[in-house]
Amino acid sequence: MKAILLLQNTGFFGELLKRFVEGGPFFMTLILICLIIALIFLFFGFSTIKNNPQKSKKMIGLASDVSILGLVIALLGSIIGLIEAFDAIDAVGTIGGAKMAGGLKVSFLTTFFGSITFIVPRIGIIILKGIQKE
Repeated sequence: MKAILLLQNTGFFGELLKRFVEGGPFFMTLILICLIIALIFLFFGFSTIKNNPQKSKKMIGLASDVSILGLVIALLGSIIGLIEAFDAIDAVGTIGGAKMAGGLKVSFLTTFFGSITFIVPRIGIIILKGIQKE
């Protein structure tokens, strides 16, 4: 009985995992890797800001580049999701159906996750640039 309740009430992380899988595991995994790498670069940027400002600036640049890469991967996933949706429409011959909705969902979920991958490191970059000495 408790197992059924746990499956029904998955909570935040259960819902996040569900959306991750629905968004297409391949592209969502690539975007997650970009997010993790960007956050690692930000961590090193913050940790070296006083001892080595030059390395800190390099880490900011790398975090920026990786976050943009995550956003572009998300847009690529969106395009592929839209193509799948249009293929489903073409196969059915009508506008509607679960396949179209599924393709559109993949499209929007990868874009959403990629946007988060872009926004979170970007906030860290802004803070890090603000506290750096010229």
